[in-house]
Amino acid sequence: MHSNVIPVAASPSYSAAYQSVEFDAELLGRLAKSGPRYTSYPTADRFSESFGYRDYLQAVAGVRTRGGAKPLSLYLHIPFCDTVCYYCACNKIVTKNREKAATYLAYLKREVEMQGLLFSGMNEVEQLHFGGGTPTYLSDAQMGELMAHLHRLFRFAPDGVGEYSIEVDPRTVTPERVHSLREQGFNRISLGVQDFDPEVQKAVNRIQPEAETRSVIDAARGAGFRSVSVDLIYGLPRQTLKTIGETLDKVITCNPDRIAVYHYAHMPHLFKPQRRINESELPSSDAKLAMLSLCIERLSKAGYVYIGMDHFAKPTDDLAVAQQQGRLHRNFQGYSTHSDTDLVSCGVSAISSVGATYSQNVKTLDAYYDLLDCNELPIARGIRMTMDDALRRTLIQKLMCQFEVSIPALEQAFPIQFDEYFESELAQLRELERDGLVTRDAEWITVSMKGRLLIRNVCMVFDRYLASRGNGPRHSQTI
Repeated sequence: MHSNVIPVAASPSYSAAYQSVEFDAELLGRLAKSGPRYTSYPTADRFSESFGYRDYLQAVAGVRTRGGAKPLSLYLHIPFCDTVCYYCACNKIVTKNREKAATYLAYLKREVEMQGLLFSGMNEVEQLHFGGGTPTYLSDAQMGELMAHLHRLFRFAPDGVGEYSIEVDPRTVTPERVHSLREQGFNRISLGVQDFDPEVQKAVNRIQPEAETRSVIDAARGAGFRSVSVDLIYGLPRQTLKTIGETLDKVITCNPDRIAVYHYAHMPHLFKPQRRINESELPSSDAKLAMLSLCIERLSKAGYVYIGMDHFAKPTDDLAVAQQQGRLHRNFQGYSTHSDTDLVSCGVSAISSVGATYSQNVKTLDAYYDLLDCNELPIARGIRMTMDDALRRTLIQKLMCQFEVSIPALEQAFPIQFDEYFESELAQLRELERDGLVTRDAEWITVSMKGRLLIRNVCMVFDRYLASRGNGPRHSQTI
């Protein structure tokens, strides 16, 4: 199969980063392999149970001692869903019993209060994200109560500065609820669509009429949300080029600011709901590559720019502008415009990033409640980064977000000679150079247009932990 360059519509003032993404089917098929998504480095599978609550307290104390505290990013995990979507790999609890949410909310507010007291005096929030599960499983009154609680304990940047986002399931919210979410302080909204085709929806147990989705998007526009994002998935059962093409046409007509196109990772050994998917109905590897090619082609022609990984945005969107200006960041919620923040996360399984540490909460409700009843933050595991971790995290962040890294800048920030320190990695990188994924000179490592779709492969070269992870597919395919 031959390579074809798919141009991205952009104004002449935009840099080469916005001019094209090259889809090389042969290369993508040959180099696709299991690998991390690098929402963190070290990745979460390196976290240790030897890191606990007291280590986290030390990290916060360290931030306070150093002074000049950075703004905060808050994440709240609402794990509940009404029904199970078979493709889902999130930490969620499927229940119709609303009392469970009321109990969880009481404990979540307790955790938020403990974090708020810890960060007292250095608690200005510039970013807030509600994920799940389905955050709008909480009733309108419960959400209002939780937002008021957050505002009592943290100082929020003005609406025009802060990025306050929530994931919604269009099947669970009315236009009125969308307006209420805006009034409660959210200014960005993300909707799961996946695929509009009725047969695909049946195969993954997510029946979602197009009209419902359109009404939520229209309501978000009417309510004054600053950004509307839509999530799609390719590689689902019964999905074809025709179904995904029709879905793309409908989504483009809705005119969202951002579109995420995720590759479905079928890992039933890790995620029980996926065992309900009929594997014989999954598209082939070649079909999935053709779907990805179609997504890039259609979205490019519609004027969206390729941000990286699975994300596309309008050239005027904050993400595209941040990438253009070198300010783009990547964390557990994906790409972000607020790079210089400590991330404080609350709820079951949520991951925080404070100072030079990562910490993850327990994953079950019982363990979560038990630790909070003992007046302890419900931290199960984490990691304290070494200088090597910090160096590699910086390098991987730059590659993931900007597709290039300045070697002199790294040498200035860290006590290393780049070529000596990364001697073995550079030998691996030369293989990717021969495939045309990257170029390297004395000052820059630059990911090529055909390498951008395989950015995870490039980053994996610099991941010191990969060799020690052992066998077994822990991660999704890189493409």
